Amino acid sequence: MSETTTSEKPVISAETIKRILAFRDDRNWKQFHNPKDLAISISLEAAELLECFQWSGADTEVSAKKEAMKEELSDVVIYALLLADRLGIDLDAAVNAKVAKNAAKYPVAESYGSSAKYNALKKQARS
Repeated sequence: MSETTTSEKPVISAETIKRILAFRDDRNWKQFHNPKDLAISISLEAAELLECFQWSGADTEVSAKKEAMKEELSDVVIYALLLADRLGIDLDAAVNAKVAKNAAKYPVAESYGSSAKYNALKKQARS
């Protein structure tokens, strides 16, 4: 059984974001944070997260590597926040817009319990 937690507080607080940006600024690293290199860093850290699951076979949770997953996921999120800062993207607004767009692409009535991509759902709905 998968462990699921629900929280009322934001996943990333404004205080945490300020801490991430201060960490970068205290070291004068902003000069190196161009969109290309930040996007590459997100991909590299995501690959390190994926590595936690390599050779796990049927064990899709790999709970023994949860600490490593937490660290790699944190790296992905940190780089994503740095990229959003660099690009001037309001992540809260962007994520909410994306959820709304996905809700339109994946209506509950057509997608509930299905892993089909939206274009396959549309074909099924027409049939």
